[in-house]
Amino acid sequence: MIVLGVESSCDETGLALYDTERGLLSHALYSQVAMHEEYGGVVPELASRDHIRRAIPLLEQSLTGAGKQLADIDAIAYTQGPGLAGALLVGSSIACSLGMALDKPVLGVHHLEGHLLSPLLASQPPAFPFIALLVSGGHTQLMRVDGVGQYTLLGETLDDAAGEAFDKSAKLLGLGYPGGPAISRLAEFGDPTAYKLPRPMMHTKDFNFSFSGLKTAVLTVVKNHEEKVIANICEQDKADIARGFVDAIVEVLTAKCVSALKHTGLKRLVIAGGVGANAQLRASLNAAAAKKKFKVYYPELEFCTDNGAMIAFAGAMRLMINPDAAQKDYAFNVRPRWPLDELKVV
Repeated sequence: MIVLGVESSCDETGLALYDTERGLLSHALYSQVAMHEEYGGVVPELASRDHIRRAIPLLEQSLTGAGKQLADIDAIAYTQGPGLAGALLVGSSIACSLGMALDKPVLGVHHLEGHLLSPLLASQPPAFPFIALLVSGGHTQLMRVDGVGQYTLLGETLDDAAGEAFDKSAKLLGLGYPGGPAISRLAEFGDPTAYKLPRPMMHTKDFNFSFSGLKTAVLTVVKNHEEKVIANICEQDKADIARGFVDAIVEVLTAKCVSALKHTGLKRLVIAGGVGANAQLRASLNAAAAKKKFKVYYPELEFCTDNGAMIAFAGAMRLMINPDAAQKDYAFNVRPRWPLDELKVV
């Protein structure tokens, strides 16, 4: 069975073909980062318009890369939510229109489930059950995953997600958009002893997170510089602040993951989402894994960002378990807000 995946939840347009027998055949991705950089963040209307322009050329690129034609597609999976409403509508309308034209069934996929299952695309995928840290731009959650559709929420952020804290703190330091990769690169040159920023909720006995206070701590440090009549924070100071911020957020994420593994008795940890590409987080988790004797799995770097491959894969996994999950009902709807724990067990 060949499944076409369509991803358009935010500022990446992704299409991919996944074969349940041969694996991932091809995937094509276009990022709108350069367009939104001018505005310091994603502009929803511009994102939607750009998805319209990119989707069909990316579809053709995916088909060519796989050596397939439209008639070879058996089902179409698309991101139904969560995400930007307009952007989701573009992807869903394209998927359902293709389904109707080709007389193929379509399936709406949860964007976070795509991220959650993306490490299974690796050559050595983790086995169920495992603990998953879902850490992306708008989400930070710890989940117990017992199978496809079998997710138990252990904890989540009470305010800003880790990715949001990265971007907002980077903006305070004048690093532009997207801020996450920039602040991580700058932190490599910082002094880890210069600023000891707070580790919010690290020692609580639950698995929840809170990062708004950490962002506020960065703001306070920056304002203290301004009050000392320093017109511009020097690059070394910026690097030191960045290092203090990154060390704090990585330490919290690592501690919560270790705590969740201990609580459940599981020995496998999966990292999913855009922040999973962060080098400092990977180094910290790898060190903890070596010390605590558990194994940690990451998606390939190309699958950390939003992409069509994870949607095609998640759709294919659900269809392998329940072939009736996809329907020839093309009256699509989207769910901009869609808690992952509302997903039904397949």
